Amino acid sequence: MACRFAPGSGKRRFLINGAKLLALLCTFGVAATAVSAESTRLDVKTIILKSVEANERDWEAAPHYDYSERIRIDKETRTNEVLMIEGSPYERLIGVNGTTVSDGRQADELRKLKAEIAVRQAESPQQRAERLASYEQERKRDHLLLDQLTLAFNFTLLGETKLGSHEVYELKATPRANYQPPNLDAEVLTGMEGKLWIDTKTFQWVKVTARVVRPVSIGGFLARVEPGTQFELEKMSMEDDIWLPRHFSMRSRTRILFLVSHRTAEDDTYFDYRLAAPVQIP
Repeated sequence: MACRFAPGSGKRRFLINGAKLLALLCTFGVAATAVSAESTRLDVKTIILKSVEANERDWEAAPHYDYSERIRIDKETRTNEVLMIEGSPYERLIGVNGTTVSDGRQADELRKLKAEIAVRQAESPQQRAERLASYEQERKRDHLLLDQLTLAFNFTLLGETKLGSHEVYELKATPRANYQPPNLDAEVLTGMEGKLWIDTKTFQWVKVTARVVRPVSIGGFLARVEPGTQFELEKMSMEDDIWLPRHFSMRSRTRILFLVSHRTAEDDTYFDYRLAAPVQIP
């Protein structure tokens, strides 16, 4: 499973995808925070490196899960069932604004699902390779950003506390002044700061908050995310110490072509995770 972006118009999808790239939220380079060789009462570098290892396991495991998502953008809410079909995800709409879609719409969505399964099963080797390559390209982008966290940020350990049922390390993240991003995607890490709560037993990321502190470009030079943009991500435990996203929220301020201002509010909930299995069509 890579980052699952909400449906919408081309313009809206571009804005949301770019903002989610900054937060890395859907999944598994999630949120831009920090690292430092500084040691205080605990070894901060060890905490961060262990947390990166834990997230690496999550990233590897994610494509093996189906799940459901509830995506609220501004005033509209859409609920999707996300299914892994022949190696890449497929979204089936199951609800709008808190109401299950009508019987007619369910039948239409089922027809589309059947058609997509048939298309994927009938693909030539080249067509299958191209589809999977597109999915993996997005995942590799997120993975690069995860790798860059240990280079892009400085961590300060604020102490130990409790978050829900978890004992956690609380850390503050600030951009590292001499960080040189390897590409345009990684450049987004230079304009953010935040906090990270890491489970003391598993070193998993329980919660991440991040905010943009200086303008950062997305999509090359086409758009810029402005200060005031904020993100929050929470994760939850699966079996075998795999953690996957539970909740993501975003308030973004974006300027397209540095002229047109746009604000977006999004709140996403992820639930009903289960190991992916062949889709059973009723």
